[in-house]
Amino acid sequence: MTPRVTLTDVAREAGVSLATASRAINGNKNRKVRDDIRERVHAAAEKLRYSPDANAQAMARGETKQLGLIVHSITDPYFSAIASGVMVAAERRGFVVTLASTQSNANRERELVELLSSQRAHALVVVGGRRADPAVLAALTGALAEHRRTGGATVLVGQAVLETDTVVIDNVDGARSLARALHARGYRDVAILAGPADHLTAQERAQTFAQELALLGGARTTMVHSRFTRDGGRDATQDVLRSARPELIFAVNDVMALGALAALTDAGLRVPQDVSLAGFDDIDALQDVTPRLTTVHLPLHDIGIAATDLAFAAPAPEPRVVRVQGTVTIRDSTPGPPGR
Repeated sequence: MTPRVTLTDVAREAGVSLATASRAINGNKNRKVRDDIRERVHAAAEKLRYSPDANAQAMARGETKQLGLIVHSITDPYFSAIASGVMVAAERRGFVVTLASTQSNANRERELVELLSSQRAHALVVVGGRRADPAVLAALTGALAEHRRTGGATVLVGQAVLETDTVVIDNVDGARSLARALHARGYRDVAILAGPADHLTAQERAQTFAQELALLGGARTTMVHSRFTRDGGRDATQDVLRSARPELIFAVNDVMALGALAALTDAGLRVPQDVSLAGFDDIDALQDVTPRLTTVHLPLHDIGIAATDLAFAAPAPEPRVVRVQGTVTIRDSTPGPPGR
């Protein structure tokens, strides 16, 4: 098998440095080579039958057709729905999406931003709620700023806390509206599966929901913290059931609500006959769940499109914010407590 000809071979044949050969073959928007050197390098490449790498050429010019998408989890339906919107909007522009997962490791987020930036991604879209950790937020803010400094665009889906363009999901309005709707149905004894204590999305949803019930009056709430996952919802529900059986369990995302449903079923309890259940997000997986889950509907696919559109918009002097509101969707899982 004939060894593949490399750019190093071309540089040696032309009698130039590897960097010069790269600039002559791939182009460079900042540094040019003399015409006679370029011709010598191209003649060497033709003689050796060298085939340049298209991606390397694009990286050298700083013009890759790549959009970097960073999510917390590729298995969570919330992130996959947003990712589908990003991919549709990127494809319309002839771009390819490189998808990376932090696996819910906040420090890994910054590392992935730096990696995708080094690959000259045109834009970076970072999806997911922030952790209330000033050091982590500062490090990620710095990495995103560096990508913008080199000509890239950056967009966050989550809280507007990183000094960049952001698609903000109005968790406060959604949680407040859901609390009002469920209070109107008669629910007064409520357990809140609140997710991690330092997760800003979980905080906004859990605390707003509890505060609104308190303002409406007559309600008793219990708040249990756990992971922001299906297993976290299951474990938190098991903790709740060890001491009480509430009228209603509210999970701060639908994936946790599915874990809660599994825990209730394992405990021999029926939804909604024994315990009612509500979530937040309206992920596609709910279409296959019985009973149909009450939740706050978010246009997740459209959120991905909005974030991508923002990434390709003309630069602005100040960070832009696009706000997305949810819609309370009452379904079979919350008919109201028996007797009320």
